Amino acid sequence: MIKQIFGKIPRKPSKSSHNNSNGEGGINDGFSLNSSSGTNSNTLLKPNSVSSKSSSSGSVGSRSGNETSAQQFTNQTKKSAPPTGSVMASAVYEALPSFRDVPSSEKQNLFIRKLNMCCVVFDFNDPAKHLKEKDVKRQTLLELVDYVSSVNSKFNELAMQEMTKMVATNLFRALPSSNHDGKLAEICEPEEEEPVMEPAWPHLQIVYEFLFRFVASPETDAKLAKRYIDHSFVLRLLDLFDSEDQRERDYLKTILHRIYGKFMVHRPFIRKAINNIFYRFIFETEKHSGIAELLEILGSIINGFALPLKEEHKLFLVRALIPLHKPKCVALYHQQLSYCITQFVEKDVKLADTVIKGLLKYWPITNSTKEVMFLGELEEVLEATQAAEFQRCVIPLFRRIGRCLNSLHFQVAERALFLWNNDHIRNLILQNCKVILPIIFPALERNIRGHWNPAVQSLTMNVKKIFSEADQALFDECLMRFQEEEIKNKENQEKRESIWRQLEDVAAANAVSNEAVLVSRFVSSVAIATSANQLATAGG
Repeated sequence: MIKQIFGKIPRKPSKSSHNNSNGEGGINDGFSLNSSSGTNSNTLLKPNSVSSKSSSSGSVGSRSGNETSAQQFTNQTKKSAPPTGSVMASAVYEALPSFRDVPSSEKQNLFIRKLNMCCVVFDFNDPAKHLKEKDVKRQTLLELVDYVSSVNSKFNELAMQEMTKMVATNLFRALPSSNHDGKLAEICEPEEEEPVMEPAWPHLQIVYEFLFRFVASPETDAKLAKRYIDHSFVLRLLDLFDSEDQRERDYLKTILHRIYGKFMVHRPFIRKAINNIFYRFIFETEKHSGIAELLEILGSIINGFALPLKEEHKLFLVRALIPLHKPKCVALYHQQLSYCITQFVEKDVKLADTVIKGLLKYWPITNSTKEVMFLGELEEVLEATQAAEFQRCVIPLFRRIGRCLNSLHFQVAERALFLWNNDHIRNLILQNCKVILPIIFPALERNIRGHWNPAVQSLTMNVKKIFSEADQALFDECLMRFQEEEIKNKENQEKRESIWRQLEDVAAANAVSNEAVLVSRFVSSVAIATSANQLATAGG
């Protein structure tokens, strides 16, 4: 009993404890007991002290007369110390010495110990629990960030292993899935939702900052670090993009971009992994919090694509980016998506008609807000489109624009008419005036005659004036054709009304009887009689 009591009294470190290391740039920490030097000696590292340890040459530090009691305390600590990721009692979890308080030769060893100390994860769901330990860990994490930022020698393999272990222990976790249970997303209205905040952010933020400094550090050798920042590590980082905390996604975006830039060997894998996230989002869940951030990264990546574009990149455009217009919540990431699409067209103008036809394929019919967004993106794409590509898609494109011109939602009609304010697009239209004007002329005339919004009527008059000044003969021809079509439509309407009146008369005459009226036979006889009357009139 006395030995156990003595064993719990902290001892001053021996002089030799500052000079013995394992020869790999790190020493064992106070929260796990093992032998890393090849000798069979156990060591005890207490908080606020640097322990003695056997060196790689087999030399053993001096032992005091309290060796027995120390060993007993070691065994007790080993039994009671929780595994990595759990919460440690305050009697054990105490601050280690500052880097300023140890000689340079021991700083890297202390660095490893602090990393292991920060592998303990605390529960932030109870804000009143483990306050002292949480603050100790936070201060230790800040020290680690400063150390990584100021180090002036290459990180060795042991340091990289411990750094990635600490990062993985703190960051990689199961995200709450309560808001991701539905098969399809409802129309997204993010402004009505309260932002979700990660309760452990006081620690997570510093760990993210640590990872960013580590990846960006010139002392990080990519050839060595790729063993630890590997495919598995990248995949688990990508999983975190589904976090609902915007602050976390911003850090992830910056870090993944740095990883993509530094680890060239991982670039194809990262692109493929992002593709898979998009495929699942588009065709299965339509639920993901980080699509905008992933597209922002891809916008930078696409901007750096070498010319001519690889077939792999073109397939990515067709199979992933264009179908991203399909989900209902496209408004959440449309700005970033539009930038990526435009980058492709600017890189290779031959892709313009592919993009435009893709937009038409996913064009919204009943969602006016989404339609306005599509028209804005269409303008950006057309601004980068050349005449040859424009001609390949002009007919389906202006059939759709004609429908937009007649939209009762004034913002849709107005946004479509704004296309003529763009000089490049207006020139493309006038070069293909003979094809375009016959398609959209009826829409222009109907707007002028009957659209409820004065601004739309005014803009339509301006567009009509542009066409009449460009080719008056074609304009008059289209006007005549429209008037003839109007007369035909009026005659057809009168015929339909006449048939319905006759049907009503027959129904009224037979209302008192139980005789069934065969409508199809009657309609046929009326049609035959009408045709006979027309022939007789023509013959006379």
